[in-house]
Amino acid sequence: MALKLYGAPMSTCTSRVMACLHEKAVDFELIPVDLFTCEHKQPPFLSKNPFGQIPVLEDGDLTLFESRAITGYVAEKFKETGCDLIRQQDLKESALVKVWIEVESQRFHPAIAPIVYEYFVAPIQGKSPDQTIIDANLEKLGKVLDVYEAKLSSSKYLAGDFYSLADLHHLPYTYYFMKTPCASVMDERPHVKAWWEDISSRPAFKKVAEGMNFGDK
Repeated sequence: MALKLYGAPMSTCTSRVMACLHEKAVDFELIPVDLFTCEHKQPPFLSKNPFGQIPVLEDGDLTLFESRAITGYVAEKFKETGCDLIRQQDLKESALVKVWIEVESQRFHPAIAPIVYEYFVAPIQGKSPDQTIIDANLEKLGKVLDVYEAKLSSSKYLAGDFYSLADLHHLPYTYYFMKTPCASVMDERPHVKAWWEDISSRPAFKKVAEGMNFGDK
């Protein structure tokens, strides 16, 4: 039975899970959720995720939400196929993957998400991007990226010389961020730039990026 993924291809969190599924070469059925009609806030969907957010993964009688939890489950269940995203054969490497997964969710995401929101979501709501919010978060993001630049000067990827969930989790928001006028913040750091060019060119993510057209005209 194929996994069922409820979400939208343009969604950052849905695309995070899709990238993981493609890396593991797992068959899944994408069941579209219409965000613009607030389908995710209606009782049928709320029965799957009471917080009313996409994506949701169904694997038989198991229902999961929160994209990072879903990728962890997929990487663990399908550990024998595709790219080893959690390095579970090496305790130290696995621990480092977990560290950088936390860094992405606790440091990187809070800085980059508001910038992406201002450039992509605010205009749809009839508002102009708030430069004050953008500038404040660019300063935060720059400090995070300084740490990344130093780390990536000594290893190819964040947790070591291997691609993992720690890198994959950065893909969706960075993809949209690189379409904004702020992309130079990444490009001016050579090791960060090389890392981004590497992970964003992976076949699994290139499949996903085809549907990431939020804000395109």
